[in-house]
Amino acid sequence: MRAFAQADRFVSEVEARKLRPVYVFVGDEVFFRKRCRDAVLQYLVPSDLREFSLFEFDLSETDLAEVLDRARTPSLMAPFQVFFVRGVKNLFGRGSNEDKLKAIEEYAKDPNPDAVLIFVADHISIPADARRIDLTDKERYERIRETMGRYCAIVELGRVEEGDAVRWIQEYCCTCEVKIEADAARELVDSLGGDMMMISNELEKLILYVGEKKRITLGDVETMVLAAKQRSLYELTDAISARDRVRALEMLDAMLSSGNGDEAAIGHLYMLAKTFRQMLVILERNVRDQRMLWAALWQGFRVPPFAADDIIRQARRYKSKRELTRAIRLVAKADLALRSNPPTKRLVPSRYQTLQTLSAGFDIG
Repeated sequence: MRAFAQADRFVSEVEARKLRPVYVFVGDEVFFRKRCRDAVLQYLVPSDLREFSLFEFDLSETDLAEVLDRARTPSLMAPFQVFFVRGVKNLFGRGSNEDKLKAIEEYAKDPNPDAVLIFVADHISIPADARRIDLTDKERYERIRETMGRYCAIVELGRVEEGDAVRWIQEYCCTCEVKIEADAARELVDSLGGDMMMISNELEKLILYVGEKKRITLGDVETMVLAAKQRSLYELTDAISARDRVRALEMLDAMLSSGNGDEAAIGHLYMLAKTFRQMLVILERNVRDQRMLWAALWQGFRVPPFAADDIIRQARRYKSKRELTRAIRLVAKADLALRSNPPTKRLVPSRYQTLQTLSAGFDIG
């Protein structure tokens, strides 16, 4: 698995204590950064000496000269020191930065043998397919390789291909003596957009959830993982935006029949309203691709990565803001009925003909 190789190599170097004096972690994949950090803590930093062994700096707050001076100074309290240095982009800001890079090079040529410097370039995103890297990120990465790469070891922490993520899930479950169905592993990866940190966190929850059953099914993933529930929601909004009334009602019935069923109806309506509001913003700002989408939707109002293309396509099926505004009002009407005194939560959407109205193109009153 290519994406795991560089992190594995670093971990093996840490374990064998065959370290380079300076490393640069390039990439924003938190899963691998945590894996490398955990190895450093396990093999290089005794827990009782952590206060004297582990140091973290940010170049936006601390001058590089101070960091290098601290790294050169042997510790009287700890046999080995580790320095994590964030804010690498400050080494490549406006103006001349040759002096800073030269200082790192000089340290790398004559380092403190009882210390390791780890620069964290997490302002760069490396996709699973390196050919699809953003042009700005590509330029930043090449600049690091052409300068720091001459005297520092670069560890690439990129995103994981979905197939590799599925294999990792299966292998990890085997080490925990838990069986996971192939469909369940695939759904976990698909619903979380290949984000390995989220995948590993949700997998731990699933393992605890199944307990002595020691088997994770597709139903378990759909019940426990919020993003998997969201996938079903986007399938529902896809049917609604396509005016496919039959498929919309089938999707609704499936959602109410799984997990908490009727008790989750209010949550489904909340997510449905949020999705239509996102579509409204997409339509208002004429969003046509993912780059425009991330700019249009603010933090806390963004969609999961797996749904980006879907929601853009669905929003563009609507011809006017009026259609989406009416959809939001209809969902609000159903939500009010649910919270009042409904005879049954399953009947409320059909009682007010919300989904029929939306899926039929607003021709039903």
